[in-house]
Amino acid sequence: MLDLLTIVLPVFGLIAIGYLARKANLIAERTGEGLSEFVFKLSLPCLIFRTLVHAEIPAVQPWGYWISYFAGVAVVWAAASLLARRMFGLTGIAQVVAGFSAGQANTVFVGVPMILKAYGDAGAVPLFLLIAIHLPITMTLATILAEGRQASVWLIVKRLVTHPIVVAILAGSAFRPLAFAIPSGAWQVVDLLASAAIPCALVSMGIALCRYGIAAGWTLPFLISALKLIVHPLIVLLLARYVFGVPPVWTGVAVLFASCPSGINAYLFAERYGEGVALASSAVALSTALALGTTLFWLAVLGVG
Repeated sequence: MLDLLTIVLPVFGLIAIGYLARKANLIAERTGEGLSEFVFKLSLPCLIFRTLVHAEIPAVQPWGYWISYFAGVAVVWAAASLLARRMFGLTGIAQVVAGFSAGQANTVFVGVPMILKAYGDAGAVPLFLLIAIHLPITMTLATILAEGRQASVWLIVKRLVTHPIVVAILAGSAFRPLAFAIPSGAWQVVDLLASAAIPCALVSMGIALCRYGIAAGWTLPFLISALKLIVHPLIVLLLARYVFGVPPVWTGVAVLFASCPSGINAYLFAERYGEGVALASSAVALSTALALGTTLFWLAVLGVG
């Protein structure tokens, strides 16, 4: 148990520091917004770029890995949407937000630091390969469901190719053959920015949680949290380990990725459409609070630590 706590506590400890610092008014709300923007647009892209440039990418696509993860996304997304409609009478954008909250993982602020802490460099390649397609798939699906036939393909593509994480993935892939030509001074700048990604991301997440709170009550956010933290990783584990025979480290990365709390992108999506904001913020806050316990459980199941 102590080994597991050494993985989890630094992650959730920094989130707690950000939360308590904001709660005590030691730092302003704009500090969290600035940290979040720094991580999202500069620091994390540098971390992804550095990792992909130096990583050993498998020659054959790990289809079992992709199928295991996204089959879980499909199940929990559909289940959350159905519960939102049948039990709570939500339709339209609010129903899409419910599904998005269950299917979208908080990879930037929780997943990256937790998985790298658990698996180190061995987990970096499967982690960033999954990040490479996770956001485009979930964001595209949410947009199509929200806008139906009126969804603009050009607008979706434009949003994706200008997204900082997608840009970092494309740049990291493009510069792999040219890594030897990048000056050492440039690498030092990239390394310094990349090293700030994890602590800044976690502190800014804590500040954001202080703002979100549980504005939509407990019932539906709790059901979404259960789907996100328990059902999704369970489906991934069963498929990856027992159906597709995915290697242990890759299986562990996919399970921990799936066990991350609801992502902030669901909240940003709800804000963009002006509907379901309270539900998304409540799901983010509650699932993040519950994730401390569920993460310990999944680490134990995977034999990490």
